[in-house]
Amino acid sequence: MTNTQTQPLEMTIATEDYVVGVDMGGTKILAAVVDAEGKIISHSKIATRAEKEPDQVIDRIARCIGEAIEQAHLEASQIHAIGIGAPGPLDPERGIVIFAPNLDWSNVPLKAELESRLGIPTFVDNDVNVGTLGEHVLGAGRGVKNLVGIFVGTGVGGGIILNGKLFHGASKTAGEVGHMIVKADGPRCGCGNLGCLEAVASRTAIAKQLQKAILKKKKKSILPKLNDGNLDLIRSKALAEAVRRGDKVTTKVMRRAAKYLGIGVASIVNFLNPEMIVLGGGVIEAMGDSFVDQIRRVAGEYALPNTMNGVQIVTAKLGDNAGVIGAAVLAREMLNEMSK
Repeated sequence: MTNTQTQPLEMTIATEDYVVGVDMGGTKILAAVVDAEGKIISHSKIATRAEKEPDQVIDRIARCIGEAIEQAHLEASQIHAIGIGAPGPLDPERGIVIFAPNLDWSNVPLKAELESRLGIPTFVDNDVNVGTLGEHVLGAGRGVKNLVGIFVGTGVGGGIILNGKLFHGASKTAGEVGHMIVKADGPRCGCGNLGCLEAVASRTAIAKQLQKAILKKKKKSILPKLNDGNLDLIRSKALAEAVRRGDKVTTKVMRRAAKYLGIGVASIVNFLNPEMIVLGGGVIEAMGDSFVDQIRRVAGEYALPNTMNGVQIVTAKLGDNAGVIGAAVLAREMLNEMSK
């Protein structure tokens, strides 16, 4: 690591109100310049190259940010702040990524490293927290004070907004809805527990169930053809297309996933009773309204009487831009906090 003992950064004075949002994943880094209205002015994408050392990956993040700024025809001095949605447990106050298995990172001071490279105030939070924040401010959750975001993709992640603010919890790990136990003694999750929501309803879990049905039990399915013969990395769009064409194996597995997601939603509503549940992520986006309707129906069956009254279960609106827009919202909100 480079020397991170830098002096506190002053807020940039710019003629326009621009920030940069960064969506950092294990395979790619996305950066976008976003204006005060939440509009994306420019964007840039670069491969993460997760096999490289943290310093080298952070260099790539800085490069991606620089390219986005250049494409917006701006100077770095015109950017007020940078927000980053990063994977894994982290310390948002210090901007340290505590553990990110898909990057093989441990205690990486991402905030300090980027500030030393770019000279721009930088703020870091969990990627799903950032996506939830974006939906709260500029997406499906506008005007709602209390909501929970659930994002279903390779895993299942969540974020919590209470009284209009991200809720991090005592150890900064609040929102791990993917690790609620929804099936006692169910499949083993990557976290080591049995029956987590992520172990029964994520795309990874769905793929395992389909592999077992198609490869081991020899169930007939059009899914392999729709997914180029690959059942290891099943695309969400292939799942949706198989269901649309009436594939019995895929339909059964997806109904099971919807059931457990509905149980998870009901558990959240019973415990927290938020105004809104926002469902997003690649699986939700691809499967569409009928899948969400199944989740709503199951949630209504498992929720306590009257707890669903006034609770909206909606789909996310920001799509692929949720990460960068949410990160930009984070940057802007943190700057506002600093100025108080």
